[in-house]
Amino acid sequence: MYGHARPFLWLHVLLVVAALSGCGGGGRHAHELLKETSVPAAAGAIAGKHDIFVATTRSAASDKREVYSGGRAAELGLVKIGITVPAIHKIGAIERPSGKKANPAKFFTATSVTAYDPESFKAALRADLARHDGRALIFIHGFNTRFDDAVYRMTQLVHDADYQGTPVLFSWASAGSITDYFYDTNSATIARDRLEATLRMLVAAGAKRVDIIAHSMGNWVTMEALRQLAITHDKDLDGRLGDVLLASPDIDIDVFKSQMARYGKPRKPFVVMLSGDDRALLISRLLAGNKPRVGDYGDAKDLAQLGVVVVNVSAIASGDRLNHSKFADNPVLVRLLGQRLNGSGDSLATSNEQFSDKVGQLTAGIGGVVTKAADIIITTPLKVVTIAVGG
Repeated sequence: MYGHARPFLWLHVLLVVAALSGCGGGGRHAHELLKETSVPAAAGAIAGKHDIFVATTRSAASDKREVYSGGRAAELGLVKIGITVPAIHKIGAIERPSGKKANPAKFFTATSVTAYDPESFKAALRADLARHDGRALIFIHGFNTRFDDAVYRMTQLVHDADYQGTPVLFSWASAGSITDYFYDTNSATIARDRLEATLRMLVAAGAKRVDIIAHSMGNWVTMEALRQLAITHDKDLDGRLGDVLLASPDIDIDVFKSQMARYGKPRKPFVVMLSGDDRALLISRLLAGNKPRVGDYGDAKDLAQLGVVVVNVSAIASGDRLNHSKFADNPVLVRLLGQRLNGSGDSLATSNEQFSDKVGQLTAGIGGVVTKAADIIITTPLKVVTIAVGG
């Protein structure tokens, strides 16, 4: 299912490179998070307002409107970003602005950036956590991600999941270019200590539960930070670690096995979401000598023995042509994720009739976004369950 003859693999890679090269948008103002001017918008034109806390290893951008660049900083940058979502927003989509003018009625719009030193950031976190019963969600983005892209994705995830806790974006220094894979790999490695420090900061600020969502190469940063926690005998953050979702992990399968061996069986199984049609991981596989990445690994039972629950979404539709971000851009999956993060409904790690019923209810409730039948295949060390979606 996952093997490809060498010539065909190269052809796929060339197509993926072409697709990735066009993903970031163009134009002079494409990556300005803050726009020069804004079109007035009526209150009814705004679907939601969110405050996104950010800890980043990026250096400040020379263009202040971009806020942070793809360069690496010596110190952790700490900010809070106010951002709005338009009422025309569709679940799973990111209506990102272009040009120099913001239009909150049509696009995601950053309204403010507040900078902090470590103590004032911790105080702001403490106040926000207290308002949300101590629940925090930290999101770690993947390869080829500019700062504005990371902020928009975090906002979309929080909004579509209707997340009720404190959202924290950990943004490592991705160059945001398809040609900088090895630069990004090194930036991700550099960031592991800072992610560990950020997780500890959340606990120190009063977090009672810290959920983690990592995507693509962000899984490398995450697994390394979790491995470091295990080495210091604090693998579950003194009992505060909640759900860990590893979406489309861009990690060599043997490296992942060694990381899990050092971490040990999690108290609560990690969830690995993979997809056999993930075109973005084809490049990683080629660079790694055609060695499988965790995100497209074909042996779910082998993975499950490590203390993880494998959720195979190969048959589920994606909102992008690379099939690399299904966890956030598929309406059913992002709503299921939100139910788990908010403490209601059944986990993606749960394989029983109640979960199946919940998927059916969501599919019916979301309506026209699910156009054809598909299956989610859940593998645990004990059994394999197939959940029908749509149809």
